[in-house]
Amino acid sequence: VRFPEDLEDDNTTFNPEYSHQVFGDDEVAFGYKGLKILLYYIAGNLSTLFRIEYTSKVNEKFDCVEADDVESKIREIIPPGFCTNTDDFVSLLEKEVNFKPFGMLLHTYSVHEEAGEDIMYQIYKADMTCPGFREYHERLQTFLMWFIETASFIDVDDERWNYFLVFEKYNKDGATLFATVGYMTVYNYYVYPDKTRPRVSQMLILPPFQGEGHGAQLLETVHRYYMSSPTVLDITAEDPSENYVKLRDFVLVKLCQDLICFSPGKLMQGFSQEMVTEAQQKLKINKQHTRRVYEILRLRATDMGDAEQSRSFRLDVKRRLIGPYKKKQRELAKMRRCLRPEELTNQLNQIDLNMQHEQLEESFQQLVSDYRRVLERLAQA
Repeated sequence: VRFPEDLEDDNTTFNPEYSHQVFGDDEVAFGYKGLKILLYYIAGNLSTLFRIEYTSKVNEKFDCVEADDVESKIREIIPPGFCTNTDDFVSLLEKEVNFKPFGMLLHTYSVHEEAGEDIMYQIYKADMTCPGFREYHERLQTFLMWFIETASFIDVDDERWNYFLVFEKYNKDGATLFATVGYMTVYNYYVYPDKTRPRVSQMLILPPFQGEGHGAQLLETVHRYYMSSPTVLDITAEDPSENYVKLRDFVLVKLCQDLICFSPGKLMQGFSQEMVTEAQQKLKINKQHTRRVYEILRLRATDMGDAEQSRSFRLDVKRRLIGPYKKKQRELAKMRRCLRPEELTNQLNQIDLNMQHEQLEESFQQLVSDYRRVLERLAQA
């Protein structure tokens, strides 16, 4: 909500992707007709208005059943201090002009809108020492429950957390205001003897801003922030989603494409230790991610219409993909030594070679399809 009229505007409304973390696996609230759970957030500081509406509700006295306590379920995830009536909320909205982003400004960029104007965005790094940030973060993290499938709230008293925030700058009655766009949390793990390994824990761009490139801007800014630190070994992510992996592929390829070790001539010679070393030292990218970057850039440098080049690329990628299958073969060799014949037959059925070749080809084709999408996006960037 930026203006009072946004409260009645369906265009500014978005629905949760998930509700199982609040309402159970069936995502059902029992005992209501026409139930609406309404959560409004002021665009900048995320002050919250919470209301429940329904046309009718079962009654324990007459229906002998009790309706779910929807309110207490929501109260478990939104911090106390929220509004329950619209007038209080609108009076808070008037003070929004005083809200400023937390922490240190890292990056400013603009996005060209269809209406023809450029909208400015800024990325900040914050921590719990910033006045008011702890309370703001409590409100911000409530979005995780609705948009990340396995979300959990983090221990903000642990000083190893870093917070990166994206804000939109907008004008209201001649003043410059800020709207929350999304954020990322990163945990700094210790690596013996004197390094840290930042690990991306949670990343969310709010639905009204998705598909505009903010995730890529945020991830690249975070990489650039850590790249300048001599104590950072490399950057990784905790249990990344499919969408995050695609985003990371794009950002890392964009960062790596100008490194000398990824020149077309060197790409055609195969994956090298030089690539691993340069990507880690200059861009804080680990070996596994560097290998994906190499494969994407090698695909770009390969003429897939040329039988020899195409075959060389396919074999190179499949040699990496076959790793898990070779591991199964080694496990099978161990089984031969210690299992009875009937047990071994059972295991052999699970490791059918023809099926392995089919799965390998399927994995390769899927990978090439994903890589092409990255390259298409790169060409448009």
